Order: sequence, then structure tokens, then C-alpha cells
Amino acid sequence: MNKNWQRLLKGNSTRNNSRITSVLFLITVLIIFGTLAGRFLYVAGFKEVKNHDLSTAARRIYMQTQVINARRGNIYDANGMLLAENTSTYSVYAILDRKQVGLNGKPNHVVDKEKTAEVLSKYIPLSKAKILAILNPDNPNLFQVEFGNAGANISIETHNQIVAAKLPGIQFTKQPARLYPNGVFASHLIGITQTNTNPKTGAISLSGVMGIEKELNTLLAGHNGIREVKNTPSYTIDDKAKGDPVKNGDQVYTTLDSKIQTLLESEMTTLDTQTAPVSATATVVDARTGAIIATTQRPTFDATTRDGIGKLWQNLLVENSFEPGSTMKVFSLAAAINSGNWHPNELYQSGTYLINGQKVTDWNPQGWGMIPYVRGFAMSSNVAMARIEQMMGPSLWHKYINDFHFNESTNSGLANESAGGMQFKYPIEQANTAFGQGIRITPMQMLQAFTAVAGNGQELKPYFISKIVDPNTGKVIFRGKRTVIGRPIKESTAKEVREVMQNVVYQPYGTGTSYKIPGFRVAGKTGTAQIATSHGYSVGDENVVHSWVGMVPANKPKYIMYMTLNQPKKIPGPLTDLMADVFVPVMEQALKMDASHQTQTTIATIPSVTGLNVDSAQSQLDKLKFKPVVIGSGTKVENQYPKAQTQQLNNQRVFIETGGAISMPDMKGWSKNDVLMFATIAHLNIDFKGNGFVDSQSVSANANVQSNQTISVQLK
Repeated sequence: MNKNWQRLLKGNSTRNNSRITSVLFLITVLIIFGTLAGRFLYVAGFKEVKNHDLSTAARRIYMQTQVINARRGNIYDANGMLLAENTSTYSVYAILDRKQVGLNGKPNHVVDKEKTAEVLSKYIPLSKAKILAILNPDNPNLFQVEFGNAGANISIETHNQIVAAKLPGIQFTKQPARLYPNGVFASHLIGITQTNTNPKTGAISLSGVMGIEKELNTLLAGHNGIREVKNTPSYTIDDKAKGDPVKNGDQVYTTLDSKIQTLLESEMTTLDTQTAPVSATATVVDARTGAIIATTQRPTFDATTRDGIGKLWQNLLVENSFEPGSTMKVFSLAAAINSGNWHPNELYQSGTYLINGQKVTDWNPQGWGMIPYVRGFAMSSNVAMARIEQMMGPSLWHKYINDFHFNESTNSGLANESAGGMQFKYPIEQANTAFGQGIRITPMQMLQAFTAVAGNGQELKPYFISKIVDPNTGKVIFRGKRTVIGRPIKESTAKEVREVMQNVVYQPYGTGTSYKIPGFRVAGKTGTAQIATSHGYSVGDENVVHSWVGMVPANKPKYIMYMTLNQPKKIPGPLTDLMADVFVPVMEQALKMDASHQTQTTIATIPSVTGLNVDSAQSQLDKLKFKPVVIGSGTKVENQYPKAQTQQLNNQRVFIETGGAISMPDMKGWSKNDVLMFATIAHLNIDFKGNGFVDSQSVSANANVQSNQTISVQLK
């Protein structure tokens, strides 16, 4: 074959092969492209690869989940005064590593240790020498040092003062905290919180560990929210992103009245100082509703600083059951009258009484001869009540004990409440319970039972929560109310019991003559209970639980106050006088406020004057008929008491704090509670003499006063 033909045929063959190859390549490309396109359409439609959600993965890359911390709810008194709120505390530490320098070239480590120690010693409870020792550790390579408990829980104010000193290398960590602005104020009832750290996220939160803070922790805490933000330097919020909205904690309003509570705390502190008891309690209840308007115990503590807390975790109001002694005679008297076994003018032999060969003895073992039962009650005769129990019989007396709801919990809502108990097997034990020995009762149980005597036979459940409000909607989700739990005695019985109780106060032989209140009749009963030991009952005034219950006014009680004083180590005078110095002014204040509510119809809401100049603030308060009291020499209002939006009767004082030098106001005519409020704000100590309202003061009006200065005030 011609070579040209051969080359031609070979060239055609090559071209054919190339064409085939090109076609095959094209088909392959189309198949690949089709497969990818199909896969792309599948992914675009279903947003899933190998069971992995691409939307979720992309969101993880481009979005960041952010936790929105819920704000813990505040706790208020019945009138809206703040009792517990959120704040922050700080822990201070010092950076020692000299390599730590800021972007501006300035040192971020401690430079002058002498100066640093000197300044810090002014703000934390450590001496300059101890701080210097910490700043000069044995290991010179330590990056930073801390100051233990002394450098923890620093307030915002102290933090700001240290920051203002501009100490290089001094840094802080911040944590949430709870502020209780009134210090020692129904501390065991309000309670405290503690900080908790989430081990996974490191987030710090608060939880209640005592009192209302604990029992209503879930409502107060709310729950955190979640939102997503774009993962950019500005972290812009993605409004379209789904999240769990934050639910701030509910606002809790107690039944406490701050004015009465503050006065009760002051008087109980005086009693505690005078007598040094093992413990003491005092509680005021509205006899018409069962609302607890003031309560305290000793020892106690400052809920913010935890000063004095030690091991004081027991709420004596509900957790401590004890033998109440002669205040129990109120109920054995009520049972006797109600059952027809009360013969007030019948005579009996006082002093001692034998039951199956075992002796019941009066506090005066020699007795007072043959006296009527009505006189025996006023003189707190054990023999009288033992004889009355014998007349009733143990079964009937036991029924009344149950009818008054003793030996069972009051279901107060507070943790670890005791149900009490008693010894009631033998005749002598049954008689003993009639005068308060051999039966264990909590103060809350006593108060609950006393409401039946004060309330004409209706026994009311004591309560301490006025309402709970949802902060997001303003809706009241719970409201405390008057609750009748039983009718252990008739109305006529209750009235007669209160008449007999008045003899304790107004008869010269009564044991409670110190408890008179000018202008009001008082129905009351004293109590002294010996303390049971393994060797029998102890003896001596220092080994006794002294108690008192008072109902005012006696004919139609508005308030009940029950007090206990357990084993006073010091007895500087008659204990009835010292305890009356608590009862009388506190009840006077309660009755005065109650009268104001009845005679004055003008109730106004205290406006917010914080941030205003003093003249404008005074003008606003004057228009609403409040009495402004300026504390400080500043020109603008920094704080106000009571807080804004508090409901208050007209003619009440509103304290406005301005900062700067503080001068003494003319307090003549002020109530003791107003004086205490001023002293708290101005950081003064008050030495009260007498009872009633201010008659004179040791520092003249307009004179400057200094923090922690003591002012003597004469009440009349």
C-alpha cells in the first residue's frame, strides 16, 4: 500500500480514537456533574449529610449560644420596703509576675508592696504586716496571691474605694451576692443564700439555704434564658434565632412591718445585752388575721455580713420545742371554762397538792393559804391548774390539747418544724401538762393557739407571706390570707378567759403588773418553766425559760405578742420589768400605727426622688403630705427610705440621703422607730432612756455628727 495511504489510514484511526475518548470523557463529566448536582439538590432540600444536620453545624460555626442569667426576686415587707435584693461582691488578689505589663506599657503587677499593703489594710481585715507577708511569698515565682477570707466578699463600695487608689497589680473577681439592707432584721425568717458554681460551665448562681430564701428558692430564682448571637466581633443578636426566654424570679412580699420589726430588734438587743440568755424569741401577730408582723430571736446575725452567724441555723420559731410553763395555763383555763369546770370563786389550798403520792408545788411552796381559783390564776398557781385538770379528767383535757392543735405541726412552710410532744401516761404527768410541764411546744404552736383566745374562739393559722408577684406580668400568683383552722372554744369562753387574764396585769397580786400600756387594757400571762434534765428539773431563775403572752386591747385584741427568755445568765433586775421593756414600746408602736390607719384615710405612694436636687425632692414629698428629713449636706438625693412606690399614710417621715456632712435633726416628738431609721442611715449609735416619744436629745439640732457617734435620747 502506498505510504501516503498508510499515513492517511493511521491518521483517521487516531482521530477516531480521540473522538471516542472525548465522547467518553464528556459522558463521564456529565455523570459526575449529574451526581453532584443531585447530591447538591438533596442536601439543599434536606440539609443533611450522613445523618448530620448541616443547619445545626453551620449555626455552631457562625452562631454562639449565650445564657441570660435570671435575676433573683426581691423580698419586701408588707408595705414594699426592700428586705433582700441582688448585688455583687468581689474577691481581691494581687499579681506578682513582673512580666505582666499592659498594652500601654504600664505594669500590671504589684510595684510598691509597702504602699499596696498599707492601702489594702484600710479596706480588708488584715494588718499591713500580714498583707506584706502575703505579697512576699516563699516561692518568688508565684504568678499571683490571694488574701483568704479577708479578701473575699468585698462590697461594691469597698471595691470602688480600692480601685480609686490605683494600685498596680491589684485585681478582682466578681460574683453575685445577696444584700440585706436592714442588717439584723428577722434574719432567720428571711434567711440567706449561698453561691453555687456549675462544674461544667463555671457559672455562679445563688440558692437559698435558710428561711424564706430556701423555702421559696424555686420561685425566687426563676430560670435562665438562652439566646444566640452572631459569631462576629460585635456579637450581634440574631432576632430570628430561637431561644428560651429568661424568667426572672418572683417578687415576694412578707407580712412583716419594717417599723415594728426594727423596733423589736432594737429592744430585743437591749434585753439580750442585759440578761445574756442562752436564747430568746419574740413574735407579734395580727390577732385579726394571723399575719406575723414582726419576729426575731437571739442569738441572731447580720444576713449580709454573716457576722455572728456561727452555728445559728435553727429557727427557734418553729424548730425549737420546749416546755412553755405557766403560759400554758391560758389553755387549761379555756378548757375548764368551756367544759363547765371553772369555779372562779371556789376556794382551794394553795402551796402543794398530792396526786397519787406525788407532789405538785407552787412557785411559793408555802402557798397563800385558802384562795379562790380566779386569784390562783393571776398568781400563777400550779396547784390551781393541777386541781382543775383533775376536775376535767385526763380524757377531756387531752381532747382540748388536740383541739388547740398541739402535738402537731402548724405546717408553716418553714423547714424542720417540730411537732412537739408530751408525757401523758400517769396522773402526775397529765396534771403537769395543765401548767406547762411535761409538754413540748414551739412558739409558732403557742401563737396559733393564742389566736383562738384573742379571736373569740376562732383559731387562725399564722402566716408570713403577704403576696407573691410575677415580675414580668405584675400578676399576683399567690396571696396570703386569714385561715380559720378550728374553733376549740366558744366566743363566750374566749371573752371570759381574757377577762381573767387581765387580773394578771391589773390586780396587785398579779405576776404581770409591769406590762401595763397607758390607754389600753392588756390581757396577759407570765410563764416560768423549769428545765428538765436527766436528774430532774433544774432550780433557780437562771435555769428557767421565762415567757410572756400579751393581747391588746383586751376586749377586742388587735395584736398578740409572745416572748421567751431562756436561761438568762445575768439578772440585773426583775425579769418581768426587763421583758416588759420590750413588750410595751413595741405594742404601743403597733397600736399607734393601727390607729393611724383608722383615723387617716389618705394613703399615697412615695415617689422616686433619687437623683433630684434636694429642693425638688422636698417639694414633691411635701405635696403628698409626707415629712421629708434630709440626711447629709449634698445637693442631690442619693437614696431614699422608704423606697419609691411604697404605700404610706400621710404625715409619715421620708428620709432622703444626700451624702456629705450629716447634721443632727430636731427629733422632739419622733417615734423610737423613726430615730432608729435615722440612726441606721447616718451610722449612729443611740442610747435610749425611757419609753414613748422623743422628749430630748444629747446633741442639739443642726450640730454635725460623725459616723459611729453615740447619741443619748430621752423618751417620754
